[in-house]
Amino acid sequence: MLHELLLSLLGYTGDLVIDDRQRPDHSISDQCTFKLASDISFIQSSERDIIEKTIKLGFYYRELDRFATKSRNLSWIKFGNEPSVKNQSVYRRAIANGLVEVLSVYRSAVLHMEQKLLSDPLPILTTVTQSLNKFFVLLPPLYELILEIDRDGISGGKLLNLLHKRCHCGVPELQTCIQRLLWHGHQVMYNQLASWMVYGILHDQYGEFFIREQEGNSEREASSPTNMAERLARMSVDDGSLSDWHLGFHICLDMLPEYIPLHIAESILFAGKAVRVLRNPSSAFRSVDARHKKLMGDELLPQSESDKIESMLINLKESSEFHKRSFEGAVDSIRAIAASHLWQLVVVRADLNGHLRAIKDYFLLAKGDFFQTFLEESRQLMRLPPRQSTAEADLMVPFRLAVTKTISDEDKYFSRVTLRMPAIGTNIKSSKVNVSKSKFVDGDSNLSSDTSLEMSLDGWDGIALEYSVDWPLQLFFTHEVLSRYCRIFQYLLRLKRTQMELEKSWESVMQQDHSKFSKRHIERANGSTSQQRRQCFRPMWRVREHMAFLIRNLQFYIQVDVIESQWNVLQTHIEESRDFAELVEFHQEYLSALISQSFLDIGSVSRILDGIMKLCLQFCWKMENQETDASTYDLERITEEFNKKSNSLYTILRSSRLAGSQRAPFLRRFLLRLNFNSYFEQTAQGVMNVIRPTPAIPPLQR
Repeated sequence: MLHELLLSLLGYTGDLVIDDRQRPDHSISDQCTFKLASDISFIQSSERDIIEKTIKLGFYYRELDRFATKSRNLSWIKFGNEPSVKNQSVYRRAIANGLVEVLSVYRSAVLHMEQKLLSDPLPILTTVTQSLNKFFVLLPPLYELILEIDRDGISGGKLLNLLHKRCHCGVPELQTCIQRLLWHGHQVMYNQLASWMVYGILHDQYGEFFIREQEGNSEREASSPTNMAERLARMSVDDGSLSDWHLGFHICLDMLPEYIPLHIAESILFAGKAVRVLRNPSSAFRSVDARHKKLMGDELLPQSESDKIESMLINLKESSEFHKRSFEGAVDSIRAIAASHLWQLVVVRADLNGHLRAIKDYFLLAKGDFFQTFLEESRQLMRLPPRQSTAEADLMVPFRLAVTKTISDEDKYFSRVTLRMPAIGTNIKSSKVNVSKSKFVDGDSNLSSDTSLEMSLDGWDGIALEYSVDWPLQLFFTHEVLSRYCRIFQYLLRLKRTQMELEKSWESVMQQDHSKFSKRHIERANGSTSQQRRQCFRPMWRVREHMAFLIRNLQFYIQVDVIESQWNVLQTHIEESRDFAELVEFHQEYLSALISQSFLDIGSVSRILDGIMKLCLQFCWKMENQETDASTYDLERITEEFNKKSNSLYTILRSSRLAGSQRAPFLRRFLLRLNFNSYFEQTAQGVMNVIRPTPAIPPLQR
């Protein structure tokens, strides 16, 4: 009887201990099926209770052994018929290895108890219970653990979470046992971390690691609509080489253990992606860099650094317990190594600062002479509506002329800049202005309607720049970054074009006036009419000066107070930082500051500014075509509308929400320059509610 009892403790039933399971299979039973045979009559009730309590250990052992055998079964490798991924788990296999260790201790205890019973002339049941006493607190919780794992299909980071929670118990023996199981699970995680952070390889056959490879990004990206700026940005970079960095991998929160903070997981993700970049440079970069190998070093990521990263992970792996502080410290150190070498690659080897200066020169109009020449050469072209099929080709003629006049051969970055003109469609309205034919519609429909003012200023406002970026600068100049630069460029180019038109209109009007003044000596009869015409349009000249004053100050504010000040801040960060991720963050702050301090993200302000620029262009074209009474009437309407919008702009900008906040630290200087003689402040009072009558300009006499 004792031998049969010992066999039942190892999961084997017989005549004394029977298995009450109805159908034998390999699934884990959710309740104990080991029973003492009911026809045994020579056992007293007290002994029966002890035996029934003891044989439960045999049931737990059998179920634990079945789980371990099932999880560790690799026979499919021999026959080549791999089971479905759903049924496989490297983490469960590791936990099964830990269970095997526990079960081997249990078997040794049973064997030792058998020897003790055989050596005792009068064996008693108390010997059995006394020898296996500690397993009464170990095996039942372990059985409940594997039952939950098998029933819910828990694996990967979820399994580590479950074990971590079960570690917090008041039984030291059980805590030690589950900590050992958790240690086995962490061995798998550390191996995956080593593969990812040392070699940049994601080794996750069954989808259990918290770093996942993104799926289906290219399809979703191809189907999503994009605006012109985004399309131009996408044309500037190679999508294939960027897939790994920007869209290739992400954090799977379901598999992230709760005791690993999200920012640490993000550091792990960044380090692995950085190592992938450093270990897999593009072929073009590799061939160019080979010439400078002696100056730059032998490798992008030296072997000594890889060994250092690996040694940190080995130290974590060999620790008997998971120490959160040590783990986070090691991850931060590894991330710092990867970020430093990535910074060296992008900033030093790829000349990041040179490209930033080139983008500032062309996208932020720092090369003012080039764009001034371009706008002057294309001025007559832009007076006409852009043609659907040849708009970009038409622009290339003045663009090349401006290049010839202002860009030197030593500018090695200009070859990366390309002028683009989008196809004329619903988003870009063609110009309604034709000076030579004077095709202006009635002023009421042009100026009194807010909807027409909120339309695109001109068909040429879609002019954009494309900047060609090579590896590895694609990591820094993303599609989003280039599209934001393109948006700022279009705004600044409209502003500069408006300023140039105001200057050119004054020059043209003065030439006309001087020409008529000289004719007055020849034709004395028309002298009074010329003098009247001059007096008639003198108020319009003052309006032009008000427009030029506002546009000049706005341009000065954006170019000097916003762009130059933020550029100096960015340069300071570049000099002080040695971390690529920090550099990306600083650059994003730089771009956000440019957009916010230029009011591009405030719809009401940007709409008013667009309306003002449109009014200025219309005013200039009207001033140069001042031969009819209708033109005079339109000038009055433009003047009234400009006064309303300029005063509305001043009222919004001087509000406490903008001027009193840190959003635009130099806004007060701009307002001071605008209102240096309190003109704006006086005229802005009541302008939103009261429309003051404007002095009528007497009609011209013929």
